Amino acid sequence: MDSGEFLLWLGGIGKLSEAQRAQALASLCAGGGLEAAAASRERADAGRGRDRLDGLGESGHVKVDSRGCPHCAGRNIVSWGRSNALARYRCKDCGRTFNALTKTPMARLRKKDRWLTHAQAMLEGTSVARAAQRSGVHYSTAFRWRHRFLGAPALDKPNSLNGIVEADETFILESFKGHRSGLARPPRKRGGKARHPGFFFENIAILVARDRSGATLDAVLPRVDAASIQTAIDGAVTRANRLVCDGGLAIRAFARRAKIRVHVLPAPGKPNPKAPNIHINNVNAYHGRLKQWMRRFHGVATKNLPNYLGWRRAIEAWGYQATPENWILGAIGLGPYQQLTR
Repeated sequence: MDSGEFLLWLGGIGKLSEAQRAQALASLCAGGGLEAAAASRERADAGRGRDRLDGLGESGHVKVDSRGCPHCAGRNIVSWGRSNALARYRCKDCGRTFNALTKTPMARLRKKDRWLTHAQAMLEGTSVARAAQRSGVHYSTAFRWRHRFLGAPALDKPNSLNGIVEADETFILESFKGHRSGLARPPRKRGGKARHPGFFFENIAILVARDRSGATLDAVLPRVDAASIQTAIDGAVTRANRLVCDGGLAIRAFARRAKIRVHVLPAPGKPNPKAPNIHINNVNAYHGRLKQWMRRFHGVATKNLPNYLGWRRAIEAWGYQATPENWILGAIGLGPYQQLTR
């Protein structure tokens, strides 16, 4: 049938009686066109429905292909049906079954169809109350999801830093946010403000080490001393690096013990005109972005501070690839730094 004949036929559909319409539909189905189209639509809808239901999409398959069996790290894996809206797998090496969430902080979380919405809210840095409203869950559920989503990113750090490494401490006011009793001081409202900046008993020290490619390593220091710094960055910063700092005694002591070349800048850390590439501008800029981003939370409980450091570190590491799908991928153990070292 040419295009002219088709248009004439299509224009006559409106004149068909009910009996004629039924006869025409039966003839089309007999030709297989509608059946094939309906089957195709059904398969597509089923696939989209599964992805909406489990909240993982292809992320689960990527995780399993990348890491293998979570029990024995075996690679001899076969599909093993579905359970609780998640694809399951069986390892032929150890004989155990698992899914993409097994042995991750995301295991056993429900309402997976709302995870992508919650991930988008986290990328935007919204409050718990607003994230709960957008995801259609209770406030306590949104808070629990936030820290489950941050369990893996908090541990996702580069194994090594390259070339020139800038290192410096910054300080955040200690917070007992969430505690209802047993405080050794009167409670503060909406985060409060430190009485003194820098090294002070009310302030928590955060070490940030960052190379010129943007790879960032950070840690909450229990004490500002060489031993704590060594625990935080030992192995990631080695003799192959050149360490630049502003003269902090703890960082200098760590570098001396580890026999790492260190460049000490005079306060306030401005570069020497004779060596313009020796500076700590990158790490200081990161400090500024971190604190500016954290102001929206009106104080972060000190016990949760490593999770928030991982949150900010993951956002910067993902960059333009910071999508809800990639955020879920990071939450199940394949963050930006973990992908580089898998």
